[in-house]
Amino acid sequence: MNPNAERFMSRALELAAANAASGHGGPFGAVIVRDDDIIAEGVNLVTSTNDPTAHAEVVAIRRACAAIGEFQLTGCELYTSCEPCPMCLGAIYWARPAAIYYAGTHKDAAAVGFDDSFIYQQTRMKPQERAIPMVRLLEELANQPFRAWCDNQNRVPY
Repeated sequence: MNPNAERFMSRALELAAANAASGHGGPFGAVIVRDDDIIAEGVNLVTSTNDPTAHAEVVAIRRACAAIGEFQLTGCELYTSCEPCPMCLGAIYWARPAAIYYAGTHKDAAAVGFDDSFIYQQTRMKPQERAIPMVRLLEELANQPFRAWCDNQNRVPY
């Protein structure tokens, strides 16, 4: 573990508390570290930006990728004030940092109204049985974009 891990986690918690006190968003903060330097920070901006994807981790990932000019966070560490929700966890895995450190748990978040257990339940259900129905259309055309991807010799795999 990074010998400065507690310092970076303290910063994520500081960001989360300040954001909660400001009223600009939820009580979540994240920092991304590379080579022992914070390269990006993020706080939850869902309500202030009217963007349901503006969770602290996603905001930090976007800023870090812009800062380093890459779409993956190879060699980076993510410090987040709370265990990531399903959306953030997906984004984190796509970004591929070397490690994730968190302070609060999903149970801590649920206790104050940020309960993501419903989303986990929904992902285990058949698409047509979910609370928001999912309907498949144009099945016969669905593979055209994938064929175009495979045929593109200049594609950048990720």
